[in-house]
Amino acid sequence: MDDNFYQKFDVESRKSSNSASNILVPFISGVLGATLVVGTCFGVPSIRSKLLSSNEVVSNSSIVTQVSSIPTSVSLSNYSDTAVYAANKVLPSVVGISISYNVSVFGMTQTAEASGSGVIITNDGYILTNNHVVSSSDSSYYQVSKATKITVSLYGSEEKYEATIVGTDEQTDLAIIKIEADNLTPAELGDSSSLKVGEFVLAIGNPLGLDTSVTSGIISALGRNVTTSDGTAYHVLQTDCAINSGNSGGALVNSNGQVIGINTLKLAGTGIEGVGFAIPINDTIDVFEQLIKHGKVLRPYVGITGSNLSESTAKRYNLPVGIYVEDISENSGAYNSELRKGDVITAINGQSITTMQELNSIKNEKKIGDTITLTIYRSGEYMDVEITLTEMP
Repeated sequence: MDDNFYQKFDVESRKSSNSASNILVPFISGVLGATLVVGTCFGVPSIRSKLLSSNEVVSNSSIVTQVSSIPTSVSLSNYSDTAVYAANKVLPSVVGISISYNVSVFGMTQTAEASGSGVIITNDGYILTNNHVVSSSDSSYYQVSKATKITVSLYGSEEKYEATIVGTDEQTDLAIIKIEADNLTPAELGDSSSLKVGEFVLAIGNPLGLDTSVTSGIISALGRNVTTSDGTAYHVLQTDCAINSGNSGGALVNSNGQVIGINTLKLAGTGIEGVGFAIPINDTIDVFEQLIKHGKVLRPYVGITGSNLSESTAKRYNLPVGIYVEDISENSGAYNSELRKGDVITAINGQSITTMQELNSIKNEKKIGDTITLTIYRSGEYMDVEITLTEMP
């Protein structure tokens, strides 16, 4: 939930998350103090001044071609006007969030503060933010409670509103909080599926406690798959907008002032500049609608605990590469099927899989009540097992 809770990860790799070397950082300010990461930027060789002022283009064969109508200056007024328009359109829909926690260190408890951002999605006070802004996080040295108090600041207002948590979803790192207020300005949501690499964007949020800060950049990449060290996978947009602690839950905005992403993660480390990630807004709609309606996301559930068998491990135990079933939860679809502990899952619905992430990815495309077919290996034989998906508890 804060900058001290760094997580190593691999980009676009779901099979080697434990061997990563970079650091993935949520944007919420530190509960135990923010960590400032300073990178070194290596310069580009300088260009001689005469090349900047010359009206000639010289080829390697020394043939000189006169070039006319080279502009001496470029107007940035349209770019500036676009940024001004987009920022002012969405600023009333972005809030600052202050959070209080109880932090226990070696049996001693004290109160700590943190900050984040959020986006207003209804005029009666529902606000979309990140789960890690309002959820707890533990380590071997300290324990952090869930937020004991959440305070929301609106753009252009000195009034503070106390918020309640409506619902959270750890899998997507999204949450809904609510304040008792009317006539708010909900953000206009864009279409993140229509984005293009190089498209102008703004990041708006509450970095380092500096309310309603705006930074600009572009869409650096689409469809990034980022996997954290705990195995959580995110499908995200990449941007080079300057994003810092406290931007978590804030808005990534297009040139029309429409929110096209929720700022969530960044890369930090020596030599790293401008690598941030946002959840595409299209991926949030079903989640926040379910959080408002149910307080959670209703997902299909298989009901197993499994570990991935690498080629070396599988060979050592004379097993196929796949998912080793370690445990089966009671009252789940798996519990009421022919699946057993010790089975190795090698495919789902005829599609070969080797990791729990692949199994969950395919399973999550189904609905509660749907039936899936797992191909398993048991006692030297392959067989198919049908499982009816239940609601995730």
